[in-house]
Amino acid sequence: MARFNKQKVIYTMAATGMVPVFYNADADITLQVIKACYQGGVRAFEFTNRGDFAHEVFGSVARRLKDECPDMILGAGSIVDPATAALYMQLGADFIVGPMFNPEIARVCNRRLMPYIPGCGSLTEISMAQEAGCDVCKIFPAGSVGGPSFVKNIKAPMPWTQIMATGAVEPTEENLSGWFKAGVTCVGMGSKLFPQEAIAQKKWNEISNLCSNALSIIQKYH
Repeated sequence: MARFNKQKVIYTMAATGMVPVFYNADADITLQVIKACYQGGVRAFEFTNRGDFAHEVFGSVARRLKDECPDMILGAGSIVDPATAALYMQLGADFIVGPMFNPEIARVCNRRLMPYIPGCGSLTEISMAQEAGCDVCKIFPAGSVGGPSFVKNIKAPMPWTQIMATGAVEPTEENLSGWFKAGVTCVGMGSKLFPQEAIAQKKWNEISNLCSNALSIIQKYH
């Protein structure tokens, strides 16, 4: 069962402006990365369903997270079918993210009042997702579908749209200012926040600092 309701999840994403995106097959490493992000000010985190037994890693982390990072909202990403969405919901996911829009996932999530953030690449897809009850839509891959100008052009005829940009997002002022000036609600950010060397050498403070610096930049333009 989710620990946080739909309103809290969406509010937190909008308030902080950033959702780190991460996968590792080791539950201990994953937990340390999440704790590092938490220390850096992050309050919503997406664990991607990318490898074999990923759901077991998620379940292990979710059980420990409520005690070690009590205010961290944990979601499951790369979800493409309703069965997998239901599995992660049962394991404690607070939100579901997908690379594309699947109305069957929307139906499953709506039944539990679970935020579903689908990947969309056009105005029509975003509109269809909104009609299915998706409060936030992910443009993905954000750099390929048009970048910040795409966001700006979406917001012109549909200003109520809440957008998460994922892909081609970097923790630099030049990059983040462009996305938030265009009108995104939040950004999803992956590898740029998690240098392989930092993880290999367990330099968790480096990840905390990257998160803290990115959030500081976001607050200037959000």
